[in-house]
Amino acid sequence: MQRIVILGNVGSSKSTLARALGKRLDLPVVHLDTLFWEPRWVEPDAEQFRLRVSEAIATDVWICEGNYARRTFDLRLPRADLIIWRDTPRLTCFTRVIMRSIMNRPRSDLPAGCTEKLDRAFLTFLNFIWNFDRGYHLGIDAVRQVIGPQIPTLHLRGRRQIDAFLESLPALSEPCFD
Repeated sequence: MQRIVILGNVGSSKSTLARALGKRLDLPVVHLDTLFWEPRWVEPDAEQFRLRVSEAIATDVWICEGNYARRTFDLRLPRADLIIWRDTPRLTCFTRVIMRSIMNRPRSDLPAGCTEKLDRAFLTFLNFIWNFDRGYHLGIDAVRQVIGPQIPTLHLRGRRQIDAFLESLPALSEPCFD
């Protein structure tokens, strides 16, 4: 495994898992949100985003976390060795996102010039998180089935499954999922 795509709901710990895998396997981590969002949550030009993603995954080794299925699966999946779905309950995702927004701590996966705050846009965001499994998950998986049906896909739900998966990998360091 040298090229891994991690998918899941907002707040499902995609970034945390990506960092843990990156440390465990000594692979660079690509956070798609940092490539997508401009300061103050402004969307970039579609081609500009695709170019950023293409450049970020041009190497032979990477872990790429984030969905952006219709925008980037054609770039990422043909090169991927493994897809990991973070199947985290929506209430957990919902709670994590609210807590991290209240705490507003710097994160490596938070785009430059973007801050999380409780405002009207945040309420729309929470609606997306709550309805992810019913609508968006199915759409993302449908695109995955078209572009990368042959890629092994692993579903990880809870901490025990994640820890067991990390421990099953050749280690450069100890598992660090928190």
